[in-house]
Amino acid sequence: MNITFYGHACFGIEINGTHVLIDPFITGNPLASNINIDQLKADYILITHAHQDHVLDVESIAERTGAIIISNYEIVMYYGTKNLKGHPLNHGGTYTNNTFSAKYVNAIHTSSFADGSYGGQPGGFVITAGEKSLYISGDTAVTMDMQLIPMSTNLTASIFPIGDNFTMGVDDAIIASDLVICNKVIGCHFNTFPPIEINLDEAKEKFTQAKKELVILEIGQTITI
Repeated sequence: MNITFYGHACFGIEINGTHVLIDPFITGNPLASNINIDQLKADYILITHAHQDHVLDVESIAERTGAIIISNYEIVMYYGTKNLKGHPLNHGGTYTNNTFSAKYVNAIHTSSFADGSYGGQPGGFVITAGEKSLYISGDTAVTMDMQLIPMSTNLTASIFPIGDNFTMGVDDAIIASDLVICNKVIGCHFNTFPPIEINLDEAKEKFTQAKKELVILEIGQTITI
């Protein structure tokens, strides 16, 4: 899996030529002004929940690329009224194709669209391709449900929010990494807005002290797991 960070909680994942986009919020993020959404590739768009800072660019990207939207039932139906393709899931359900699988798992948060429409229950995804598995927690507090994930999946890496205030912060992300038995954490949902600004050096040091790795990507940077 080649994972590219597009700012906030948006990632692109390339798996054997298939392009998966997670929670596209780019044009509304000044920190991601170097990213041209008209150049992004997307065969699938995975949405953890309906908040604007996770869905702002869904429509424009899906209309251009014809991407299949994968999310909870309410979100997929919402975009279906806009003639966009989608595959609905609910918690515990898995979408599978020839390249990867994506299981929709629990998250503790809220979910509503900017126009007030109900966005269903929030979630995260466990994406598996071959021997690699990536857990994307979505916006969440630490939840004991995270313990269920390693019962069926050996995670290669996890993507956790670390900005606190609206999600778990650094200390809780370390606890979450224990629950999912995964010591390689890619941080997201930090420094985009004043309430979630954090000291990244301190965050990395806390992970190091816990004998874990916190990966902080620059916007536009790609890593391979």
